[in-house]
Amino acid sequence: MKETKDNKEGSHKNVWYGLGRQRIEIPKTILKSRVHNNLLLKHLHICSIGYYPKAKDHYTYRKKGLPENFIFYCVDGHGWYQLGDQKYEVGPNEFFILPQNTEHAYGNDPDHPWSIYWIHFGGDALPALNDTLAVQKHFKPQHIKSNAAFISIFNKIYKALELGYSIDNLLFANMSLSHFLTMFIYNDRHNEMIDTEKHDCVDSAILHMQQHLDKNFSLNELSSKYNYSVSRFSNLFRQKTGYAPIDYFLQMKMQKACQQLDFTNDSIKMIAFGMGFDDPYYFSKRFKTIIGVSPKKYRAMKKSE
Repeated sequence: MKETKDNKEGSHKNVWYGLGRQRIEIPKTILKSRVHNNLLLKHLHICSIGYYPKAKDHYTYRKKGLPENFIFYCVDGHGWYQLGDQKYEVGPNEFFILPQNTEHAYGNDPDHPWSIYWIHFGGDALPALNDTLAVQKHFKPQHIKSNAAFISIFNKIYKALELGYSIDNLLFANMSLSHFLTMFIYNDRHNEMIDTEKHDCVDSAILHMQQHLDKNFSLNELSSKYNYSVSRFSNLFRQKTGYAPIDYFLQMKMQKACQQLDFTNDSIKMIAFGMGFDDPYYFSKRFKTIIGVSPKKYRAMKKSE
């Protein structure tokens, strides 16, 4: 039976009612007493969750947005949303994120109503999360490869919350939330086959570095490989990773060097040569700058442990 008082399907006070609707809203009293003061939950947590199948007459407008973020996953049909002054169309296997405290509106296509999975999620970490380039690019709709794992994780979260708001249920649901979000935000990394041609220049450059840790590249070589100017490539790389390209490459080299110091008996000189350093002394100096101790001391510390 439909859930409105007058038995009419559609949106009422920004909530959609209709056949097949699934919706759980965590009571504010529970959020206050069991979530906001819990160190494991306060930073990122579910506020409400739902699934609307064939959501005819679905429409929402919020002048001031919500204090939480909102992730939408469309699995069928079509819809739209407006974020600020920009309007976007949404179709099957597309998702988007609405950032907190931002005016927005959304609704279904009247001829082909969408079916959507959605989660409102809040927490102290939202401002920092929304500052990342990885999240910001998903304020626009993104197509993702259909994956049954999305729905499986969603259903596990939903069923856990249906069983009540014990700490165990809240921990399971909210720890699963982080995995659920990464499957969308970093969708390409959850696919076994990596097509480097579809990666952006930064992803491709990092993969190239990882495959050639024994080499040395100049900034000119890297930027020209991806047909960018040095300044443009450096800016893109720093925006995504927080590091300059060559600094990032050195970090990767030292990470690999740590593994070799941990798990092999190779001499420091041999490890230095394997990381593309002709001068072991210079290698040790760079290692200490990045890791905090010399290679010799690092190996001694690991052995003592």
